[in-house]
Amino acid sequence: MNGYLSAVVFYIFAGITVLSGAMVVLSNRLIYAAFSLLLTFFGVAGLYVFLGADFLAATQVLIYVGGILILLLFGVMLTHRISDFKIPATRIQFVPSVLVVGCTFALLLTVIFRTQWRTVQQAPPEYTAAAIGKLVMTTYLLPFEAVSVLLLVALIGAATLARRDLKPGGESP
Repeated sequence: MNGYLSAVVFYIFAGITVLSGAMVVLSNRLIYAAFSLLLTFFGVAGLYVFLGADFLAATQVLIYVGGILILLLFGVMLTHRISDFKIPATRIQFVPSVLVVGCTFALLLTVIFRTQWRTVQQAPPEYTAAAIGKLVMTTYLLPFEAVSVLLLVALIGAATLARRDLKPGGESP
Protein backbone atom coordinates (compact mmCIF):
# COMPACT_ATOMS: atom_id res chain seq x y z
CA MET A 1 0.00 0.00 0.00
CA ASN A 2 2.87 2.37 0.77
CA GLY A 3 4.31 2.04 -2.75
CA TYR A 4 0.90 2.74 -4.25
CA LEU A 5 0.45 5.86 -2.09
CA SER A 6 3.93 7.10 -3.06
CA ALA A 7 3.09 6.70 -6.73
CA VAL A 8 -0.18 8.58 -6.28
CA VAL A 9 1.55 11.46 -4.48
CA PHE A 10 4.23 11.61 -7.17
CA TYR A 11 1.66 11.75 -9.96
CA ILE A 12 -0.34 14.42 -8.17
CA PHE A 13 2.69 16.69 -7.81
CA ALA A 14 3.85 15.89 -11.34
CA GLY A 15 0.38 16.71 -12.68
CA ILE A 16 0.26 20.01 -10.78
CA THR A 17 3.69 20.92 -12.11
CA VAL A 18 2.99 20.00 -15.73
CA LEU A 19 -0.50 21.53 -15.88
CA SER A 20 0.50 24.79 -14.24
CA GLY A 21 3.59 24.92 -16.47
CA ALA A 22 1.32 24.56 -19.48
CA MET A 23 -0.86 27.36 -18.10
CA VAL A 24 2.23 29.59 -17.89
CA VAL A 25 2.87 29.08 -21.57
CA LEU A 26 -0.71 29.08 -22.83
CA SER A 27 -2.23 31.85 -20.71
CA ASN A 28 -3.47 34.98 -22.48
CA ARG A 29 -3.02 37.19 -19.41
CA LEU A 30 0.42 37.90 -18.00
CA ILE A 31 -0.76 37.99 -14.40
CA TYR A 32 -2.43 34.56 -14.78
CA ALA A 33 0.81 33.21 -16.20
CA ALA A 34 2.69 34.57 -13.17
CA PHE A 35 0.29 32.93 -10.72
CA SER A 36 0.50 29.69 -12.69
CA LEU A 37 4.26 29.94 -12.34
CA LEU A 38 3.70 30.09 -8.58
CA LEU A 39 1.89 26.75 -8.73
CA THR A 40 4.65 25.33 -10.91
CA PHE A 41 7.30 26.32 -8.36
CA PHE A 42 5.26 24.79 -5.53
CA GLY A 43 4.79 21.60 -7.55
CA VAL A 44 8.53 21.31 -8.10
CA ALA A 45 9.11 21.91 -4.39
CA GLY A 46 6.62 19.14 -3.62
CA LEU A 47 8.52 16.79 -5.93
CA TYR A 48 11.73 17.66 -4.09
CA VAL A 49 10.09 16.84 -0.75
CA PHE A 50 8.80 13.59 -2.21
CA LEU A 51 12.33 12.69 -3.32
CA GLY A 52 13.74 13.42 0.13
CA ALA A 53 15.64 16.56 -0.90
CA ASP A 54 14.43 18.82 1.89
CA PHE A 55 17.09 21.47 1.34
CA LEU A 56 16.25 21.79 -2.36
CA ALA A 57 12.54 22.06 -1.54
CA ALA A 58 13.17 24.83 0.99
CA THR A 59 15.49 26.59 -1.44
CA GLN A 60 12.88 26.31 -4.19
CA VAL A 61 10.24 27.93 -2.01
CA LEU A 62 12.48 30.63 -0.52
CA ILE A 63 14.34 31.70 -3.63
CA TYR A 64 11.95 31.06 -6.50
CA VAL A 65 8.58 31.60 -4.83
CA GLY A 66 9.66 34.07 -2.18
CA GLY A 67 12.12 36.05 -4.21
CA ILE A 68 12.02 35.75 -7.95
CA LEU A 69 8.29 35.30 -8.45
CA ILE A 70 7.39 38.16 -6.10
CA LEU A 71 9.95 40.36 -7.87
CA LEU A 72 8.38 39.36 -11.19
CA LEU A 73 4.89 40.23 -9.96
CA PHE A 74 6.04 43.61 -8.67
CA GLY A 75 7.83 44.22 -11.97
CA VAL A 76 4.68 43.44 -13.94
CA MET A 77 2.56 45.64 -11.73
CA LEU A 78 4.99 48.57 -11.70
CA THR A 79 6.02 48.63 -15.34
CA HIS A 80 2.55 48.31 -16.80
CA ARG A 81 0.88 50.58 -14.22
CA ILE A 82 -2.15 48.35 -14.06
CA SER A 83 -5.35 49.09 -12.25
CA ASP A 84 -6.86 45.74 -13.17
CA PHE A 85 -5.28 42.39 -13.95
CA LYS A 86 -5.92 42.34 -17.70
CA ILE A 87 -2.49 42.64 -19.31
CA PRO A 88 -2.67 40.79 -22.62
CA ALA A 89 0.22 38.49 -23.51
CA THR A 90 0.61 38.08 -27.26
CA ARG A 91 1.73 34.84 -28.87
CA ILE A 92 4.10 34.97 -31.80
CA GLN A 93 4.57 31.95 -34.10
CA PHE A 94 2.53 29.59 -31.96
CA VAL A 95 2.30 26.70 -34.46
CA PRO A 96 6.05 26.55 -35.25
CA SER A 97 6.87 26.66 -31.55
CA VAL A 98 4.47 23.77 -30.85
CA LEU A 99 6.17 21.77 -33.61
CA VAL A 100 9.65 22.45 -32.19
CA VAL A 101 8.54 21.55 -28.66
CA GLY A 102 6.80 18.39 -29.92
CA CYS A 103 9.91 17.25 -31.82
CA THR A 104 12.12 17.97 -28.80
CA PHE A 105 9.75 16.04 -26.55
CA ALA A 106 9.73 13.08 -28.96
CA LEU A 107 13.53 13.13 -29.08
CA LEU A 108 13.74 13.18 -25.28
CA LEU A 109 11.31 10.27 -24.98
CA THR A 110 13.34 8.32 -27.53
CA VAL A 111 16.54 8.91 -25.58
CA ILE A 112 14.88 8.04 -22.25
CA PHE A 113 13.44 4.74 -23.47
CA ARG A 114 16.50 3.59 -25.45
CA THR A 115 19.10 4.34 -22.77
CA GLN A 116 20.38 1.53 -20.58
CA TRP A 117 20.04 3.08 -17.13
CA ARG A 118 22.43 1.83 -14.46
CA THR A 119 21.11 1.34 -10.96
CA VAL A 120 23.18 1.73 -7.81
CA GLN A 121 22.84 -0.89 -5.10
CA GLN A 122 24.05 1.32 -2.26
CA ALA A 123 22.37 4.47 -1.05
CA PRO A 124 23.99 7.80 -1.99
CA PRO A 125 25.69 9.75 0.79
CA GLU A 126 23.42 11.90 2.90
CA TYR A 127 23.73 15.64 2.38
CA THR A 128 21.54 17.23 4.98
CA ALA A 129 20.46 20.83 5.22
CA ALA A 130 22.82 21.30 8.19
CA ALA A 131 25.85 20.14 6.18
CA ILE A 132 24.94 22.37 3.26
CA GLY A 133 24.38 25.29 5.65
CA LYS A 134 27.85 24.81 7.12
CA LEU A 135 29.34 24.82 3.63
CA VAL A 136 27.46 27.98 2.66
CA MET A 137 28.55 29.79 5.82
CA THR A 138 32.19 28.66 5.69
CA THR A 139 33.62 27.54 2.35
CA TYR A 140 31.19 29.35 0.05
CA LEU A 141 30.55 32.47 2.12
CA LEU A 142 32.07 34.92 -0.38
CA PRO A 143 29.98 33.75 -3.39
CA PHE A 144 26.88 33.65 -1.17
CA GLU A 145 27.41 37.26 -0.08
CA ALA A 146 28.26 38.37 -3.64
CA VAL A 147 24.96 36.98 -4.90
CA SER A 148 23.07 38.70 -2.08
CA VAL A 149 24.69 42.06 -2.93
CA LEU A 150 23.88 41.51 -6.62
CA LEU A 151 20.22 40.84 -5.81
CA LEU A 152 20.10 43.92 -3.57
CA VAL A 153 21.52 46.09 -6.38
CA ALA A 154 18.93 44.66 -8.80
CA LEU A 155 16.13 45.43 -6.35
CA ILE A 156 17.36 49.01 -5.85
CA GLY A 157 17.66 49.43 -9.63
CA ALA A 158 14.11 48.19 -10.17
CA ALA A 159 12.78 50.55 -7.50
CA THR A 160 14.70 53.46 -9.06
CA LEU A 161 13.36 52.71 -12.53
CA ALA A 162 9.81 52.40 -11.24
CA ARG A 163 10.09 55.62 -9.28
CA ARG A 164 11.49 57.55 -12.25
CA ASP A 165 8.17 57.07 -14.11
CA LEU A 166 6.18 58.91 -11.42
CA LYS A 167 5.34 62.61 -11.68
CA PRO A 168 6.40 64.96 -8.85
CA GLY A 169 2.83 64.89 -7.49
CA GLY A 170 3.07 61.16 -6.91
CA GLU A 171 0.61 60.19 -9.68
CA SER A 172 1.33 58.16 -12.76
CA PRO A 173 1.37 60.03 -16.11
